[in-house]
Amino acid sequence: MKLVEHYDFGTIVIGGRRYFRDLIVTPTRIIENWWRREGHRVCLEDIRDLLSEDIEYLVIGTGYSGLVEVDEEVVEEFNKRGVKVVIKPSREAIEEYNRLVRDGKKVALAIHLTC
Repeated sequence: MKLVEHYDFGTIVIGGRRYFRDLIVTPTRIIENWWRREGHRVCLEDIRDLLSEDIEYLVIGTGYSGLVEVDEEVVEEFNKRGVKVVIKPSREAIEEYNRLVRDGKKVALAIHLTC
């Protein structure tokens, strides 16, 4: 799994590549241009595909200032499947994601780069 090498408002670097749009990182792939039905809200529909991923943690970055809201249904559904959900402003979420990856955990990161 790749670590996040850098993050600042509107930009993130993973594996030496710079991204400028929201994205999802899983143990096996990077999903670019992650779009949500509502820009500052994450509902289950927005990340349903991750339910089939082999992960132990889902880390959600709620933006530079933490303005994105996450529906309780997201947390409940992933918890039912034994996946722990961590929701933090994006900088803190990245720190947690990197720590979990370094600890050998299977982690997905869904991150909003602005706001």
